[in-house]
Amino acid sequence: MKSRFIVVAAFVLVAALMMSCATTGDLKKLQAEVDAASLKADQAMAKADQATRDAAAATAAVQGAQAECARATDAAARADQAAARAEAAAKLAEDNAKKAEAILLKGMRK
Repeated sequence: MKSRFIVVAAFVLVAALMMSCATTGDLKKLQAEVDAASLKADQAMAKADQATRDAAAATAAVQGAQAECARATDAAARADQAAARAEAAAKLAEDNAKKAEAILLKGMRK
């Protein structure tokens, strides 16, 4: 009984080993899968590099736009100041014109 069990166990072990051995076809299939995964990884790396370059270009564009916005804000402030000065000058000119007219009318009455 014991020797029969050993013989059956040996056959089961040999059968299991034969089933688990990799064939050349299996190895080629595995190599093809590894190559495909490597290709996908390379493509993903290239896309990541391009995305990094695009992000850097976008950052530079944003910085340029911010600088342009600051210049526009400064120009608007200067324009507001110039408009205020022009308004004050116009009011002063109007007041002087009224005074001159009053002096002229006063001189004509005499």
